[in-house]
Amino acid sequence: MRERMSHFMEKNFSRQKLWNQYKHLIPLLTYMLVYMVWWGHLEDTVTTKYKVIHMGIDDHIPFVEIFIIPYLAWFAYVSTTVVALFFKDETKKDYYRCLTFLFTGMTLFLLISTLMPNGHQLRPTVMPRDNMFTRMIAALWRTDTPTNLWPSIHVYNSLGAHFAISKSKAFERHKWLHYASLMLAMSIILSTMFIKQHSFFDVLTALFLALVMYVIVYKRDAATNMTGHGNHNQSTGLRHHTI
Repeated sequence: MRERMSHFMEKNFSRQKLWNQYKHLIPLLTYMLVYMVWWGHLEDTVTTKYKVIHMGIDDHIPFVEIFIIPYLAWFAYVSTTVVALFFKDETKKDYYRCLTFLFTGMTLFLLISTLMPNGHQLRPTVMPRDNMFTRMIAALWRTDTPTNLWPSIHVYNSLGAHFAISKSKAFERHKWLHYASLMLAMSIILSTMFIKQHSFFDVLTALFLALVMYVIVYKRDAATNMTGHGNHNQSTGLRHHTI
């Protein structure tokens, strides 16, 4: 009987440990499900009737197909940043900061695309060259319509990932990573215009939104104030110090 009780308690303890270790995935997975369903709906419905976004400078930005590489690298860059913070950030403070930054901008993007459908007409009707990179872009365009663009989530989330890396204590000793992250973020931002995925207007508005959110999330520490996670850890650290 004692052995069975001991086994039962160990099993419950193991489950509780797993829950405490991975419960922080729930907001991430929940939001991504909502986002993908909402975005998929917009892609299916916003096809012809939308506000065309265009600035004069768009006509002078060249088509440079090799920038498809950093454009596609965005998917790994942002997701890897979030996953790394989940496992490396023991307090989860920087993890929640990152999620707050990303989710706020992505939600505003969905609301804007829903209330003010938008798109552009920047893509060339015929590829200027035929090579591996132009074929990759053509494949991208077959699945990604030139709608729902403002502000550019590629730009906004790239800056969000860079801010998360540069402000996280988990990476504060890895200065080379900060510089590499900045270079990658900048190349991704440029790629959105060079492969004609976004207007300069989309980029400007995303930059402005990212700067506003930087102040809210990292200067005023909105994520910590909402979750109370940072304060809890600070008080815990104080108790340990007192002991």
